[in-house]
Amino acid sequence: MNIKIIGVGKLKEKYFKAGIAEYAKRLSRFCKFEIVEVPDEKAPESLSQSEMATVMAKEGDRILAKIKDREYVYALAIKGKERTSEEFAAELAKLTTYGHSDITFVIGGSLGLTPAVLKRADAQISFGRFTLPHQLMRLVLTEQIYRAFMINEGSPYHK
Repeated sequence: MNIKIIGVGKLKEKYFKAGIAEYAKRLSRFCKFEIVEVPDEKAPESLSQSEMATVMAKEGDRILAKIKDREYVYALAIKGKERTSEEFAAELAKLTTYGHSDITFVIGGSLGLTPAVLKRADAQISFGRFTLPHQLMRLVLTEQIYRAFMINEGSPYHK
């Protein structure tokens, strides 16, 4: 199984990198795990609607260029479906059972994801209505992927 996270922007904080590295190491016994960073579009603080759309479109094109046709894609979106950890684990297990060995998660930039990226996604997933920095979201998502494998293995990690 191959699991990929596509994230907009470069992860700079050492503590996020360390946390993700730890979970990536743990995940290595279950899957090939990778994080692909696409550059964020530089933009001033205040943008018009058309400037926001342009920034999002450029980031969206970069994201879509990193997704292959065979990949099952989850887009992280506030309006996506919320799942419990157990539901998420069951969903990943079901995907692999039915032949989806390449699973990709997409985390947009500060402005979110374009309609084109959301349309390409096979599913949208939400971690609640809180706004989280996308760097932190990478760590939270990586941990939840690891947790899903541990739940499916019957490990006490989840308790």
